Amino acid sequence: MWEILLPLKHIFSELKKQRLLKKINKLFTLAFLLVSAVVFAQQKPIMYGILLDENRQPIEGVNVYYADIEGTVRTISDVNGFYKIEIPIEREVVVWFEHTSFKLSSLDVVMQANDTAEMNFIMLTGHTELQNVVIDKTVDRKRVEGIISVSPETIRKIPGAMPGVENIIKIIGGNSNNELSTQYAVRGGNYDENLVYVEDVEIYRPFLIRSGQQEGLSFTNTAMVENVDFSAGGFQARYGDKLSSVLDITYRRPVDFGAQLEASFLGGSLTVEGVSKDKKWNAVVGGRYRDNSLLVNSQQTETNYKPTFADIQTMVNFNPNEKWEISFLGNVSENKYHYQPFYRQTNFGTIDDPIALQIFYDGQEKDEYKTYFGALKSTYIVSEDFTLKVIGSIYHTQEQEHFDILAQYALGEVDTNIGSETFGDVRFARAVGSELNHGRNDLDALIVNAEVKGFHDLEKNKIEWGVKYTREDIHDRLVEWQVIDSAGFSINPPIVDLPRNDQPYNPYTGPLVPYSGARATNFTQVNRFSGYAQWSRRAKWGRSEVWMNAGVRAQQWQITARGYEDGDSKIVVSPRAQFSIKPAWEMDMLFRLSGGYYYQPPFYRELRAQDGSINTNVDAQRSVHVVLSNDYSFKTKKGKKFKLVSEAYYKTLTDVNTYTLENVRIRYRANNDAVAYTYGLDMRLNGEFVPGTESWLSFGYMKTEENLNDRGYISRPTDQRLKFGILFQDYVPNIPNIKMYLNLVYNTGLPGGSPSYADPYIYQSRLNDYRRADIGFSYVFTGPGVEKKYDEDHWLSTFKELSLGLEIFNLFNNQNAITNTWVRDVYTKNQYGIPNYLTSRVFSLKLSARI
Repeated sequence: MWEILLPLKHIFSELKKQRLLKKINKLFTLAFLLVSAVVFAQQKPIMYGILLDENRQPIEGVNVYYADIEGTVRTISDVNGFYKIEIPIEREVVVWFEHTSFKLSSLDVVMQANDTAEMNFIMLTGHTELQNVVIDKTVDRKRVEGIISVSPETIRKIPGAMPGVENIIKIIGGNSNNELSTQYAVRGGNYDENLVYVEDVEIYRPFLIRSGQQEGLSFTNTAMVENVDFSAGGFQARYGDKLSSVLDITYRRPVDFGAQLEASFLGGSLTVEGVSKDKKWNAVVGGRYRDNSLLVNSQQTETNYKPTFADIQTMVNFNPNEKWEISFLGNVSENKYHYQPFYRQTNFGTIDDPIALQIFYDGQEKDEYKTYFGALKSTYIVSEDFTLKVIGSIYHTQEQEHFDILAQYALGEVDTNIGSETFGDVRFARAVGSELNHGRNDLDALIVNAEVKGFHDLEKNKIEWGVKYTREDIHDRLVEWQVIDSAGFSINPPIVDLPRNDQPYNPYTGPLVPYSGARATNFTQVNRFSGYAQWSRRAKWGRSEVWMNAGVRAQQWQITARGYEDGDSKIVVSPRAQFSIKPAWEMDMLFRLSGGYYYQPPFYRELRAQDGSINTNVDAQRSVHVVLSNDYSFKTKKGKKFKLVSEAYYKTLTDVNTYTLENVRIRYRANNDAVAYTYGLDMRLNGEFVPGTESWLSFGYMKTEENLNDRGYISRPTDQRLKFGILFQDYVPNIPNIKMYLNLVYNTGLPGGSPSYADPYIYQSRLNDYRRADIGFSYVFTGPGVEKKYDEDHWLSTFKELSLGLEIFNLFNNQNAITNTWVRDVYTKNQYGIPNYLTSRVFSLKLSARI
């Protein structure tokens, strides 16, 4: 309304200067009332969006206009490529996009009253007419489905110890209390309950990872990303068989040559892309290297740490004609984790009674993870209303986890005399002991997938279907044990019925056994057939718009393992539905109800019990989801756009496969002996808090409990009650070249404070709350948003973007713990849980360049 009245306001000011206000006061009042009546009765539709160049960078100064019977209406895109223009009601106009450096483009548009539509375009380097578009919808598909979309540019610039797609997922939808890990939990689920797709291909992660610092790199190369979609629950049948969430990633299709380089104290990446002369071939190739020494050396344990995390990834596309695309996605990665600890001292207790743990280490850990992945996808447009996809993929991982580490500890009082030469050291030992950990774990897994998908557009109806075959062949050798010696005698495991051991007061006559251990050699094969079909429709309900989706998934699988009886053939059927309505209100508000039955047939990790044995008849875990959402888009008086999404959810779970969680290692009991529930509320607000930037605020409350063998409900390992997350972007007003990015997370403590072997019904303990802030400052020499342009002979003209930044991880130096180390005091018979802290404050420089 105020934008329409702006010309009248200008006239009002001019007339006042000319001292003619009194003569037209009545006329102005009448005009004001007439315009207001028209505005409130029927708003003009608005088309807006972002204009990008061939390298997906925003274009400033594009002249967007159309000629109408009422004259020419125009606007200009800003530094972020954003434009917004009003369109006549129910009248076809030709909208032109004009810029001296790009081809003149046009778009035929017809829109209805009160509509808004987001139209993003890539402008090329003549004249290009875009296809006719009739826009009679007010929301896009992702909003209707409850999909969260995140800008790849935001993902690339967010600071964090483990940067990437998963870093922002932890803020907007997931939970994690470990900055060294790319894993995240969503609404009470664990790390194994999240689906990840890249280019319609399901992605797997290594099996033997037990700590975040072993991970190195996630599969997704953020420099290659075009689009990121995320759903935290209630997703459609077209997505696979997991209980918690879906992350769907699309890689970029290059339209010109380009290169992107990033380098920091933690590693670097180089990405190159290009197209053939006939435009039928395009490819993007990225290589990454990462070294977490800077982060790990900030921990309390002094180590000789030699990690090597590297991968090469490529996406090649071939278009024989306009209807057919053939794509290849390949990845080769090799992670080597060599860890040799020397010494650790952790002070804890109270001011009056300070206690310290000193540990002297001997031995080392050598882990290697090699992954080879390839996928071939063919997309063919059979007709205007039928598209067919055929997808095949192979995933092969070879993993080795070998360690022998002896830890000798002293637990005692701390010298608090500041003038003492031994200040901070253990003055009097309450307990001494040692612990020997041994492991020789090797795994080789081969997973093959073949899939066909069909998409049909039938006027207002959309039908989608797919069938898939999966073959899993896994060879696994597990040999690990732990021996604990305290005050000169071996401690027996708490879960084995052995004679009482009260040495040195009485001699022990029972057998000597490890405190904990597992030994197994497994050869396991799984054959799976799965499929889905779903229907979607958009319709009118009075003046309101509604969207409906209904679908069903099914999966059949059978497990065989050498030395075990073949498992039964099992089948699960998963019906799901969504209903969305946008009332005919002035407010841009949408309501959504979604849910259904979600099954998770067991993967290999869920088949293997804690002693290493295989249960070939583990049932699929089942969850019934109900999600009620409200999506409210609004603008401030200054024209800033915001979106507030609120989601209340409830899950009831049966046939739950309970587990223990230590760092990121999950060990299942493999017996489906529990039921559980989860409920909570998630709220997200994103928009332009600062003009030209996108920021996110999130809040979540959740409670999840499980009942094991009817013993009563207790907290699950992922029971994270409260979560706050902020991703804030800003720049210095007088020096816009200086950018700032803040990543702030607060999570309440997880129930991970007790030993993994303890009975959770007897001993419940939580870790402390997780608080962390990462901040990045960047000076942009040239790139989007930089007003100064350089001549062709200037060295900076070579770059489309060049920036140098400083990153500060854990800005406030919070001490966050991921697990506890448990030691015993033979004199007081107490056990002490000493926190294993994560990273402290770390500084790093980062260079980013794009040509």
